[in-house]
Amino acid sequence: MRYHLTRPWLLALLAAAILSAPLHAQVPRTVQATWAQFDARAEPLEVELIRESREAEIVLRHVRYLVGTFAGKPARVAAFYAFPVDAKQLPGIVQIHGGGQRALPDTARYWASQGYAAVAVNWGEHPIDQPDDPRTDWAGIPAGFYDPKHHNDVSPGEGTLHDSPHPWNSSWLLYSAAVRRAITFLEQQPEADGANVGLTGHSMGGRLTVLSAIDPRVKAASPSVGGSGYLYDDLAGVPGSARRMQSDLELYNATLDCRNYWPLIQCPLMFLGATNDFNSPMEFVVRGFRLLPQQSGAMSFTPHMNHRFTADNYAARVRWFQTHLKGEFVFPKTARAQLELKTDDRTPRLRVWPDRSTPHRVQSVVVYYGYDRDPRARFWRAAHVEPEGDAFVARCPVMELGEPLFAFANVTYDTGQTLPLPRGYEPTSLLTVTSECRQALPQQLAAANLTASGERQRLIDDFRDGWRDWSLVSATNPQHWNFETHKVCDPAYFGPRGAALAIDVETSEPGNTLAVVMETDRWRSYTGRPTLRYTALIGLPSAGRQQLEISLDRFVTSDGQVLASYDFVTSLILTPGQKERPEQIEQPWCGGVPTFREIRWVGGEFAPRPRPYLRLGASQIDADAAFRKQFAAAVDESVEREAVDRQP
Repeated sequence: MRYHLTRPWLLALLAAAILSAPLHAQVPRTVQATWAQFDARAEPLEVELIRESREAEIVLRHVRYLVGTFAGKPARVAAFYAFPVDAKQLPGIVQIHGGGQRALPDTARYWASQGYAAVAVNWGEHPIDQPDDPRTDWAGIPAGFYDPKHHNDVSPGEGTLHDSPHPWNSSWLLYSAAVRRAITFLEQQPEADGANVGLTGHSMGGRLTVLSAIDPRVKAASPSVGGSGYLYDDLAGVPGSARRMQSDLELYNATLDCRNYWPLIQCPLMFLGATNDFNSPMEFVVRGFRLLPQQSGAMSFTPHMNHRFTADNYAARVRWFQTHLKGEFVFPKTARAQLELKTDDRTPRLRVWPDRSTPHRVQSVVVYYGYDRDPRARFWRAAHVEPEGDAFVARCPVMELGEPLFAFANVTYDTGQTLPLPRGYEPTSLLTVTSECRQALPQQLAAANLTASGERQRLIDDFRDGWRDWSLVSATNPQHWNFETHKVCDPAYFGPRGAALAIDVETSEPGNTLAVVMETDRWRSYTGRPTLRYTALIGLPSAGRQQLEISLDRFVTSDGQVLASYDFVTSLILTPGQKERPEQIEQPWCGGVPTFREIRWVGGEFAPRPRPYLRLGASQIDADAAFRKQFAAAVDESVEREAVDRQP
């Protein structure tokens, strides 16, 4: 993917011509043609050493290097480079921050402490050390976070490299060029083995990891919550759910969407995900992941989370690089999973075979299943799992035959070795790897003659399984704890008409205010309904165990709208009052984090719920059209496979 011409002055002239010309004949229409216009080794890096420090036997350098000359404009990126004292020829790590963020010295130091020569690239233009330091400078090309800001699409605009639609108008390619130049930087450092480099990035950095992992110099990659591709496609069965682009979507998808990068990635890749992530919906991740041309891949999804992970999931990233860059660890293979629809009791089962070939003990196998068509709002039920021979089996009852069924398992291993993790994560010996993900379409459920089982429930949680069904943020911080669940979006647990919410809670100090939040239609703008946040502020004047009963009309938005029903609630949130409504509650939470004993619905009556993914007046038939098309494609694929199987 490089020019054969390597003279810097000649490349600069050629790049200036290519990246300035408006001729449609010169517009690349494939990923390969797009990246043929950039050679990551061609121009000198012109490295500037801004500052150097040493802490705990780690050398940290603040540097800046030339990304390239684009249409005569030299673009430069700042970065942190860290390595252990006296290091030689260590494997390299390039770390890529997310949107609105910046390169952090602690990130580079962490990877250096784990035995790598690490570069944290600051593709945004935020300062990363002293305010007057030379910083990332995109030379007036739309990129970074200041004016001109990030330019997503391929359309022309003020400062873009082309005055007609072109892939190199998008900031994404410039950021990826900066990442590829960081690999070139490592190739030139005596502390680094430039032939043994891994990429890792979060959110926008996750997407940049996928865009950059096609560079043949990359030996392992780990994107997180970004890089799925397909974001401009509808979710299956959810009309209108695709992101919108004003123009030139065909060119954008062909040259910039990650769907066309996954098939070109030759290195081992581990995707770190969150089941309810907004930026890389789970189905899209699985869809992209299946395009990898090699078998050395893995996924690790944290259930119930959005854009965050628990330590056992994050450990998968670190262990992945230990395996593929250092050869010091044996990473478990992805567990096989089979969704069985034709069963004796007419209830689906997920059968999972974990990898038992490694030295690591299988600590647990948890099967998750859910129904919501939109993975961002889906509640993942944890099934009861039983060992059966060399497999683990769990029943996954169907609530409604007209809705799809999704299922996967998380296999957690105890490695026997405690692993230090970056700030924000406790050290752990655990490692969680996600199994193959399975899905059954409504047509498949009907064809299997399954029984719709399950009843509406008043009990939301009695916490006998701890916080298994919740996403916890700052769980031990007495002033910032935030507990959230999508359980109230599940067809069994959404609220009865007119019901009150009863909460059994115990506090250690008097004078607190609890905020109970019902958020409606998060990520469902395709329905035409806005996302609203209804909060009930509940005073807790005394300490000890208290029984609360919160009526529907107590849930009010900041501008006074009262919650009419629980039909479109997507999540229930518990948090300190001053954190949710600081303008009303000035007193910080006193004492420790409260203990919740039970949450349930009281009163009201069970009633059917409108389809939450439908716009008012929209047709269910139109919504199911995608499933019919998907089902027909699956049948055709099955017939083709059977024909191949019959061949000698």
